Amino acid sequence: MNQTGSGQVTDSARRGVGPLISPLAESQRPLRQQVFELVRAAGQIPRVQLAKDLGVSPASVTTIAAELIEAGLIEEVSAARDEDAGRGRPAVALGVRASSHRIAGMKLSDREHTAVIVDFAGRLIADDVIPRTPGPMAVGEMLDAVETLLDRVCAKANVRREDLSAIGLGVPGFVDCLEGQVLWSSVLVDRNVPLAALAHSRLGLPVTIDNDANLVALAELWFGAGRELSDFAVLTIEHGVGMGFVMNHRLYRGSQRVGMELGHIKVQLDGALCRCGQRGCLEAYVADYALAREASTALNWAHREVQPIAVLLESLYDHAKAGNATARTIFRRAGRYLSVGLSTVINLFDPSLIILSGERMRFDYLYAAETLAELDNLVINTGRPRPPIEIHAWGDLLWAHGAAALALGELGERLLAPT
Repeated sequence: MNQTGSGQVTDSARRGVGPLISPLAESQRPLRQQVFELVRAAGQIPRVQLAKDLGVSPASVTTIAAELIEAGLIEEVSAARDEDAGRGRPAVALGVRASSHRIAGMKLSDREHTAVIVDFAGRLIADDVIPRTPGPMAVGEMLDAVETLLDRVCAKANVRREDLSAIGLGVPGFVDCLEGQVLWSSVLVDRNVPLAALAHSRLGLPVTIDNDANLVALAELWFGAGRELSDFAVLTIEHGVGMGFVMNHRLYRGSQRVGMELGHIKVQLDGALCRCGQRGCLEAYVADYALAREASTALNWAHREVQPIAVLLESLYDHAKAGNATARTIFRRAGRYLSVGLSTVINLFDPSLIILSGERMRFDYLYAAETLAELDNLVINTGRPRPPIEIHAWGDLLWAHGAAALALGELGERLLAPT
């Protein structure tokens, strides 16, 4: 199992952003859209290479590139050339016109709200974090938090709110991206909230919302390890357990856009109470509130229930590292349940990669050698190696980058839609 560190976003001006898709896999999409998305993914690419990669004539690429340049979506840039290329006209490539649009991505969570502003090429301009007191919010309170966070990050980026072209917003829970509706969330008091429409009305800007685990998958798909993969899974372990799944280079949400809720598969009938209201869910044994609940009982820490969960978990982890058998057993039990969830993903989908993400992944007892051994016992034995598993212990800003990718994708679709 591989582990990565801080998760810095790549240099999009040089390497591009977005999924690196084989042209043959995209033959049904309009050529205009294929050209733009290939330019965005490449960062910089000559016209002749575009034509070669797409399998079309250079004349077709020249015509479409001229249209996209006139629309302000791409521009000609000076391309790097080899030292031995000789003299003559400087090499010219195509790149996304970064200055044409500004996009905000925000993630609301139980512990803090985070935001980034990126340009049209996906390059970071500014970010901000606002800590908060845990607990569900009323709708008005959430909209106030969104507006405050947006104004703060805009000030850092030295842009006006009206200079933005789109906003991506992520929350935990069951979210219908297409309808812009939050069916249930741990950070909202109410259910069935039309959050996208309410935020649009408050901010005066197009707003797209999604489940926060999907945002991490989008961040990996646009900026990280998933750019060249046709399918992969991301499991997030924080206050809850979430999952984002990419299939054929696209985020898969299910027929009603609320699928992939791995945290709510049942691992114990009539088991521990989950915050969703049902019993026996995976996250009721693996999420941070589950570990805190177990510690309060097993270690007789009832007097610590007034402490923030983060503080309690740090203490539990310190006890485990110091050799406390009970603390180690708590992590060991959670790790076994995590192996059940991982084996379910592998047996169902056979992804090319599984990424475990979230701040809690630095608690390595969750994915110790015993957990991986348990996983190997639960995965169907086909005689072939199981998918690799990587640990990306990133902070909440990655989620905000995923929200920006969500808005970038929606904005691109809107700008390139046939008129």
